[in-house]
Amino acid sequence: MTVLDAIKNRTSYRGEYKSIGVPRNDLIKIMEAGLAAPSGCNKQTTSLIAVDDAEVLRELRRVIHPPVAETAPAIICVLTRKIIAYRDRCFNIQDYSAAIQNMLLTAVELGYQSCWYEGHITDIDAIGRKMADILGVPADYELVCFLPIGIASQPLTYRDKKAFAERAWFNGFRQGE
Repeated sequence: MTVLDAIKNRTSYRGEYKSIGVPRNDLIKIMEAGLAAPSGCNKQTTSLIAVDDAEVLRELRRVIHPPVAETAPAIICVLTRKIIAYRDRCFNIQDYSAAIQNMLLTAVELGYQSCWYEGHITDIDAIGRKMADILGVPADYELVCFLPIGIASQPLTYRDKKAFAERAWFNGFRQGE
């Protein structure tokens, strides 16, 4: 599979997963791809925790409301730290976003599906912090996202994308042409 194939075949999968475990070697490959992402001023603000232990998954699922990804055999939790990179700028959001995209594409290449769950856990309920506490994450790290990893047991669905000409141009902004 080429990178372009993975990009075109990636979708946000919110269905049930097959009860087939994800080999640690595959989780390592996915996490290595995430950690290979670009990082503003090379501050490397993104860290990752893979969870494949059934009991730890149960504990995490107890704090995720409303429930999502309940049948995923593994998840990858994305952590970030706010580190000043350039003048007064921190690029941690860009850093972890690039890492997540690399992991989503690598998961597809390896035959898995996933979904980027961020808003669900970073709202006022502080679900990300509850998950972080279960995993022993220090207070100076924020758990901002988790990715369920597994083999889809339901058909994949794809949403239509706007036409190229509606969102991309050459040599200047050309909306409506």
